[in-house]
Amino acid sequence: MAGSSDFLDVWRWTIEGDDEGERLDHFLRDQDVGITRSQIKKLIDTDSVTVDGAATRPAHKLRAGQRVVLRVPPPEPLSLEPQDIPLDVVYEDDDVVVLNKQQGLVVHPAPGHPNGTLVNALLFGRTTAGGDPLRPGIVHRLDKDTSGLMVVAKNDAAHAGLAEQFHVHSVDRRYQVLVSGRPPQSGTWSTLHGRHPTQRRMFSSRVTRGKSAVSRFETVDRFEGAARLRVVLETGRTHQVRVHCHDHGVSVLGDPLYPPRHLNEALMAIHKKLPGQALHAELLGFDHPRSGRRLRFEIEPPGHFAQALECLQNL
Repeated sequence: MAGSSDFLDVWRWTIEGDDEGERLDHFLRDQDVGITRSQIKKLIDTDSVTVDGAATRPAHKLRAGQRVVLRVPPPEPLSLEPQDIPLDVVYEDDDVVVLNKQQGLVVHPAPGHPNGTLVNALLFGRTTAGGDPLRPGIVHRLDKDTSGLMVVAKNDAAHAGLAEQFHVHSVDRRYQVLVSGRPPQSGTWSTLHGRHPTQRRMFSSRVTRGKSAVSRFETVDRFEGAARLRVVLETGRTHQVRVHCHDHGVSVLGDPLYPPRHLNEALMAIHKKLPGQALHAELLGFDHPRSGRRLRFEIEPPGHFAQALECLQNL
């Protein structure tokens, strides 16, 4: 067996009575080890998790007194190799490229996603530059399962100009989002924003310390137990729209990390069918970093969003 030096981290637990009967993958999911569900399954499937010294299955039911050991291997090396991944480019010149990011595409390489990202795709046939060498040209991000408009810099000067606009919040960003519940007709969510106190992958507006987060929203359609919102960002915090919606009782449909509560059967079916959160960056406006001309782009939501919207309209 490999020595402990061959692993990034080793975690050990003795199962107590409260966890009797819990599935192994669910038990590991609830531990504060900073690993995603998909990574947990992969580690179990590759025998990096043992119960009483033996490899087992994700669905293994735990018993009190059993010893669970999780060995986390070092992260795969990050790749900045060009990869031929199709992109929906909306606008491009010598300084910037504006694209409609597809749902499911990670923006830049990171542990757990060493390649197959937007950065790898952009490097196939073009040059992007500025900022972090591991994420050249990236000045803002969309979550993996959020679709819509992004701008990427193609040189250092463009990166500096765009980064300054994001810093002073002069970029126009508007999202469409499908939510559960009955939101007000319009309003502003102005909160603190920080890491969730117990769930490391999540963020929360119910914190005592954090950065300012401001979202303006308008309800554009109401359905039975759900609504369609347009949300304008005045700040750009990680998961901001998802957190603001969830913490104000109108969680985003399809969101696995901040899931809606108390859905009826029809809404639960729509929620489960979505491949990720029904959140789409439909509008992006900024000053061109060379000419200063204001550019503004709008793009319709993708097919899975439109299908969910149609289902809501037919409730």
